[in-house]
Amino acid sequence: MRKNRWGLFPVVGAVCILFNTACAQTPHQTNLKFIKDQQTVANTTVLLNNKQFQIPIRDLANVKFASVHFQYQFAAQFDSLLNKYAKVDAINGSVYTGLKNIDNLSDDLKMYNTIILSLTDVDLDNPALVNYIVSTQKIKNLVLVVSGSGSALAKLDAVDAPIIWTERANAVSAQYVAQAVFGGVSITQTLPRTFSPKYTAQTGSITNKTRLQYTVPEEAGINAENLAGIDKIAAEAIRERATPGCVVLVAKDGKVIFNKAYGYHTYDKVDPDKVTDIFDLASITKVGATTMEAMRLYEQGKLGLDSTIGTYIATARKSDKSDLKIRELLTHQAGLIPDVRTWEDLKPADMRPDSSADFPTKIAANLFLRKNYFRDVTWPKMLVSPLRTRGKYVYSDVSMYIVKEIEETITATPLNVYTQKNFYDPLGMQGAGFQPLYRFPKDRIIPTENDATFRKQLLVGYVHDQGAGMLAGVSGHAGLFATANDLAILYQMILNKGSYGGTQYFKPETVDLFTAKQSAVSRRGLGFDRWDPEVSKKYPSELASPETFGHTGYTGTCFWVDAKRGLVYVFLSNRVNPKVSEKLSGLSIRGRIQDVAISAIEKGLK
Repeated sequence: MRKNRWGLFPVVGAVCILFNTACAQTPHQTNLKFIKDQQTVANTTVLLNNKQFQIPIRDLANVKFASVHFQYQFAAQFDSLLNKYAKVDAINGSVYTGLKNIDNLSDDLKMYNTIILSLTDVDLDNPALVNYIVSTQKIKNLVLVVSGSGSALAKLDAVDAPIIWTERANAVSAQYVAQAVFGGVSITQTLPRTFSPKYTAQTGSITNKTRLQYTVPEEAGINAENLAGIDKIAAEAIRERATPGCVVLVAKDGKVIFNKAYGYHTYDKVDPDKVTDIFDLASITKVGATTMEAMRLYEQGKLGLDSTIGTYIATARKSDKSDLKIRELLTHQAGLIPDVRTWEDLKPADMRPDSSADFPTKIAANLFLRKNYFRDVTWPKMLVSPLRTRGKYVYSDVSMYIVKEIEETITATPLNVYTQKNFYDPLGMQGAGFQPLYRFPKDRIIPTENDATFRKQLLVGYVHDQGAGMLAGVSGHAGLFATANDLAILYQMILNKGSYGGTQYFKPETVDLFTAKQSAVSRRGLGFDRWDPEVSKKYPSELASPETFGHTGYTGTCFWVDAKRGLVYVFLSNRVNPKVSEKLSGLSIRGRIQDVAISAIEKGLK
């Protein structure tokens, strides 16, 4: 991987490094060579000792991964791809030589429960290392990735841990086998000949692709040069100050074929955007968190779509909101007003610069809200807020505040904790979650608005939305942060009808129900936004198919899934920095980039 002023390029961009070819080749020609080389790797890669089906690795939650390499020359490429799926710490094993130092390696790896070892023929000439593997497999989960002639397999007859053997040792094979570990690619071959009494000809296990693959557009039937328009539109957005920077991701048929960062965190051009940066998703929270939990509770029979607010919330039963149905809340047809702006009612006595038992709610740096403000002020104001025409579509944040209250009442678990445990961690969404400053360094989080009226500071890692801020950044309508790759994982799972990484998170019929158009008065699904049948609106883009669903976010974000084309498109920006601008929408930046991706799909390899 290489960096430049635009951030971190994906595999598809580092053509000269990957292939050591003349840069006079077009990207399309280079990528075709990559596919050919990758197929050669696939034809010479075999999985052994997989009787317990450890590969692809399924469970990602509560796993601490280490990747250990010794003489392996392509560890950087290998580790980079591993980290697309889970947080994997790289350990340089070459400093451990001899029996004593191998023991030190064991000590240094004691806090990891899954260890991935990259091994060469030279590495396996070390009996101490082989002994370490044989003894460690009894107490740790090991995965051995062996590259070379295959003769070294004879030294591993005492090993029962899964072994991925590839005859090739190059950058392409490093990327391929790393993805095979997690199911980004399948393994289909058996041993071509006998190497030992245990590893005999025609032995080997077959695996299926279960997660996203990271590859070149040509592998998805697309000419990379037809995606070049994305660069131009992103540059236009930055030049016109529609946003200081952005990240774009395109996945086709479960393959990430484009992932690129543009511009900077802010207009001072100090910190370039990177594809691993974490963005405030704003209203994508509605479908990235609240709707996900609603789908799970619906499947479990704990949340009825035609049940009412009063069924779950006692304090609502004496209000005119009591008989509003969950279905109406999720489609924004309950008659609720768009928002209840209680932050405008805050008095100086309601906030303090330091936390205490009476002021526990952190709403920004050095700013704490008094205890139970939501319960005592915001929630009662919602219950007495005007109720307009039921059945009419009015986009409302209030609806998702209420759905969150219902979900937390059912589960007795905060929304952020529930979604982290049930979705983000098991899916491998490493940057996703609420309150990111508790888990990530500040420089990984993209700044949003310089809030001059409420919190009076530049917001970095604190939710942009004022109402969500008053809930310490955890609300049903806003507060979720994530990377582009995180969203690609989540919505590839939805595109897969609820399946990802070998786990079925939802039933296909649940996905179909929530993403489908629900009524004659709006385009909306349950929680999800959808393609607008009024084609003059070109929403979400001119070329989007009627099978498109997704959501946008006020901070300048969106994702769209075009089920007809097998497309997952993610656009993340901070168009509200340093203050709110409408240029991103005015220039149709998000929709035009989406159309470049769709047009490239339609053109194919031409």
